[in-house]
This record gives sequence, structure tokens and C-alpha cells, in this order.
Amino acid sequence: MDTWYIALNGQQQGPFNQPHIQQGLAIGTYTKETLVWRQGFANWLTIGQVPELQQQTFAPPNPPTNLGSMQAHEIDYKIHGNEMQFVEIELDPRESVVAEAGAMMYMSDGIQMETVFGDGSHSSESGGFMDKMLGAGKRLITGESLFTTVFTFMGQGKGSVAFAAPYPGKIIPLDLKDYNGKLICQKSAFLCAAKGVSLGIAFQKKIGVALFGGEGFIMQKLEGNGLTFVHAGGTIIEKELQAGETLRVDTGCMVAITQTVQYDIEFVGGVKSAIFGGEGFFFATLRGPGHVWLQSLPFSRLAGRIHEVAPQNNSGFSTQGEGSVLGALGNLLQK
Repeated sequence: MDTWYIALNGQQQGPFNQPHIQQGLAIGTYTKETLVWRQGFANWLTIGQVPELQQQTFAPPNPPTNLGSMQAHEIDYKIHGNEMQFVEIELDPRESVVAEAGAMMYMSDGIQMETVFGDGSHSSESGGFMDKMLGAGKRLITGESLFTTVFTFMGQGKGSVAFAAPYPGKIIPLDLKDYNGKLICQKSAFLCAAKGVSLGIAFQKKIGVALFGGEGFIMQKLEGNGLTFVHAGGTIIEKELQAGETLRVDTGCMVAITQTVQYDIEFVGGVKSAIFGGEGFFFATLRGPGHVWLQSLPFSRLAGRIHEVAPQNNSGFSTQGEGSVLGALGNLLQK
């Protein structure tokens, strides 16, 4: 497989494989003007000049047999939009996709919708009552609903169902086969997945992470061999950490990591920096090897900004800072 390099902001990144670049193009991390290079090129070219890298609707290959006996349904998809995205999933007869309650945007005729207890995976479906209770309990611990919704196409030909992002950002398509069948992500990041992907919990072992990481002891674990879609706020950046390489990030900016990445919490370093720096007392330390997905706009940060300008009483919205010529005098005249 060819090894590719990316030029962003005057810096070379890579090596990457072709699916990585196509995925980045699909979710908006890269554009057709992004420069790429691989062996055999005389000069750097834009992605738009390389036909083999053009954005497409992905149809994942059959899952390998070394990722367990549970085989997820194969689904095709296409992501629409830029800042407020939605993913449209194409289903063959009897194929299913599992989603969080309330994520559905629209569905074609022939789609059957069923609310199930737990995560809707094959394991919880085929198990007994205790297996279903365990699956639902895992979701409850991670702060999600006890129920998920399964959408199955029961008609002939092709059916489609779409799921929308809950706030501005990007939808990231991730094939678990590419990450040894397991990813760790923040709570509430999961949007939808092919039926057969299991949603679980990942316990953090270090007390520092539990107390100050913003995620408690629990993060979400996605396991299986199918496609899953997670949502993150703002702009998404991916980083491939080498063995021993360390990246320090705001605790809310981490979206997902592969299972080989070590996650810890470190103190900012000084009381003055912690109190007046505006970044909080702690940040996350991610240590490679492994892959990391980061977001520029955590929902908690967005909610905090909204709360700052929201009215704190029943007097209505404040006009302060809105460019009024009269300002406070105008408020007096309105009374």
C-alpha cells in the first residue's frame, strides 16, 4: 500500500495510508486543495489533482475473521454538509443500523424502527435477560439512555436512513476493523453504527483521571468489526503518536483514542497559571503509540459561552454588548 504525506500550514504530516486521506476529505479535515505527496510524484499535488483520492461513498470490505465471531452488518454511507452535518446510510434488505434515541433525521419507505433494551448488538440480542440488563447498565453508567433504536430495511432494493449531528461540528466515520476492533471515546460522542457494534464502558485506572479528567472513571468503548460514526464539535484534527510521543490537550478536546494510547491527567504547573490562565487546573496527557482524534469546540465550552450571555433572571435578554448606540440609557428609556 502506498505511503502518503500531507502538507498543512507549512508542515509535513504523515505517513498516512490512502483510506486515511479519503476519510479526512469526507469529514472536512482535508480539502481538494490540500497538498499531498507519495513516492513516484515529482512534486506535491493537490488532492483534487489525484483521482485515486477523490471523495466517494465508502463501501467497507467484508470484516476479517480475526476480530471475533460477531460480524457487524455491512453498510454504505455518505456524509452531507459542512458545519452542521448529517450522515445518510444506505441499507440492503434486512440490514440494520443502531443509533442513539433522537438522532434520526429522516428515513425512506420500508425502514422498520424498533426501540431495544441495551446497545442493540448481536450479543445482547441473542443473550438472555441478564445479558440485556448488562448491556443497558453499561449505557446507563456512561450517561446514555437505557434504550437504543434499531433501523432495519424490510423492503426491496435499497433503503436509506439519515442521522443528524446534535450541534456544530463533524461526523467521523470509523471502521473498527482498522483499529483492531476497539476504540475508546468520550461519552456522548457516539451517533450511530452498523448493527453488531457493541457499546461498552472503559474504566480509567488512575485516580487522577477519575477526579480531574472530566469523564469520571468512565469512558465509552466501541468494539466490533463494523462501521461506527462519532460526532465532535468544531474542527477535527487527527494525530498519529509514535511510541513514547506525548501530546497534552484540554480534557474536553479529546474525542477518541485507539486502545494503545495511554491517557493520564497532569497539573497545569502553577497556582497562578491555573487560576488566571483560563485553562483549568489540569490537562490530558496522551502518550503513544496510537491514533488520536481531537475537537476544537467541546460542547461543554460551547454551553459555557451560551450560559455567560444568557439572562440570569426573568427580565429578558440583555442588550449589553449588542452595539446599541444608547446602551444603558436606552434601557432606561424603555422602562
